[in-house]
Amino acid sequence: MTPISPGRSRTATLASAVCVLLVTGMALTGCSEEEDPNKGTNGVGRLSAAEIQNRTRTAAKSVDTVRLHGNVVTSGRTYTLDMRLKPEGGIGSVTAGGQTFRLLKVDDQLFLKADAKFWGQADGGAGEDGAKGEGGASDAAAAGKLAEKYVKVPEGDPSYKKFIGFADKDVLLNSLLTLHGTLATDGHHEQGDVRTIRITGDEGSGGTLDVSLEGKPYPLRLVRAGKAGTLTFSAWGADFALEQPAKDETLDYEGQLPTS
Repeated sequence: MTPISPGRSRTATLASAVCVLLVTGMALTGCSEEEDPNKGTNGVGRLSAAEIQNRTRTAAKSVDTVRLHGNVVTSGRTYTLDMRLKPEGGIGSVTAGGQTFRLLKVDDQLFLKADAKFWGQADGGAGEDGAKGEGGASDAAAAGKLAEKYVKVPEGDPSYKKFIGFADKDVLLNSLLTLHGTLATDGHHEQGDVRTIRITGDEGSGGTLDVSLEGKPYPLRLVRAGKAGTLTFSAWGADFALEQPAKDETLDYEGQLPTS
C-alpha cells in the first residue's frame, strides 16, 4: 500500500469539510459572493421594483442624448422608429405602412423627408395600384416637388401633432418609462453584453423594462403594455450633430400637408 502523507490527509479533510458546509447550506463568505448576481454591479438589483423604476428615470434624465429604436403601436397603427434624441430635438427614420421617411426636429421646427412614392401614396395622390387621385398629373407633380426635400411641417398641421412626439426626448421617455399595474422584479438578464435587472407591471401585462446593472441604471429594453411595441435604448450620452437643413434642401410647404 502507498502511504498517505500527513499533508495530503489534511488537504482531503479540509476539502471534505468545505463540501459538507456547502451541502448543509452553512454560510461561506467567498462562495456567497460568487453566487451573488449583484456582485460588481451598480447595486440597483437589490432595490424594490418601484425604486428601480425611479432610479432609471433619473438616469435617463441625467444625460442629454439617447438612441431609441424598435416599434410603437398607437391608434392601431405600427410605427418602426430609429431616432437619436437630445433636448433640442431629434433626427432619424420612421416607417409606417411599408413607407419610410426621415424625421427631423430642431427646437419647435419639424421636418419630414421622403421620396416621391411616399408623397404619391398620400391622400389625393397615387393609390396602391398606381392610379391617380382627383388631382391626376398635378398630384404626381406635387409628389415630385416634395420628394427628397426636408419639408417643413406647419405647427397647425395634423402631421405635426402626430409626429412631433417621436422626436422629443422628454415627452417620449416620460410616456414610455412607466410600467402599469403592480410593480415587481423579474430576475437578472442580459441585453447584448450588459447585465440587467428586469422589472414588470402586473406580471408583464403592464409592460417590462430591462435596466442596466453596469454603470448608470439606464433603461435598455422596454416591452410596452398591451402588446404596444418593443423598444431598445442605447448610446446614452453619445452626442450627435443636430442642425436645420440647408436652405436648398428645405421646402416650406404652404397649406396642409397630404395625409397618408
